[in-house]
Amino acid sequence: MTQNHVSGMETSAISVLKRAVELDQSGRFQESLVCYQEGIQLLMDVLKAVKDDSKRGHYRDKIKGYMDRAEQIKAHVNQMKEDGKYHEQIRIAEDATGYSYEALFKPYISSVLTEVWVEDPYIRHIHQLYNFLRFCEMLLKASCKVKRIHLLTTQDEVSYFREVLSSLLCSLSAQGGFSYQKNILFNNGWIIKIGRGLDYFKKPKGRFSVGYCDYDLRQCQETTVDIFHTKHTKTL
Repeated sequence: MTQNHVSGMETSAISVLKRAVELDQSGRFQESLVCYQEGIQLLMDVLKAVKDDSKRGHYRDKIKGYMDRAEQIKAHVNQMKEDGKYHEQIRIAEDATGYSYEALFKPYISSVLTEVWVEDPYIRHIHQLYNFLRFCEMLLKASCKVKRIHLLTTQDEVSYFREVLSSLLCSLSAQGGFSYQKNILFNNGWIIKIGRGLDYFKKPKGRFSVGYCDYDLRQCQETTVDIFHTKHTKTL
């Protein structure tokens, strides 16, 4: 492994762990835990590649410190879940970026997740249907085995609405399951309530403007995201 490669991994680890500390300090513990885990893995990869004993000792100390903090957070989160008191709030500022569905939901997706319920009364217009499709695609790419995605929304008599949902149903059926059922409930216990539902992105300035394709770069409308956890989960 080249020195440039090792330096690159170290830079990535520092960036991820810096984000972990920021999330930790702001009380966003589940998100910080994911970042700690990713950062620690990157540092362990660096440790394997480094030959200098003094540097190896430095990395070991850093890894131990981050692992100890990650374990503390994990124990705290698990206790809050057990007590039924877990609540976390994320405030998305006007024009903020970095809140794609992948970024927002990743900390709450696990290998045991198999079923998702989406309750959003405002999935009617074409861009809102595309948002829901992007959300479904995110789940299909994630490290879980989602078998069913339920959508509960208001009915619309516009013909294209029914046609688009019918087309989406056929597409998703080939991947797993879909049924018609603002809240998002995962059957691993996580409940995510978004003030604006899935439609919290601003309209891009044009089809060739930054953020049109990559939702991490898309500006957001101001909203809040409340995260809860319950032991009473729905099952297949």
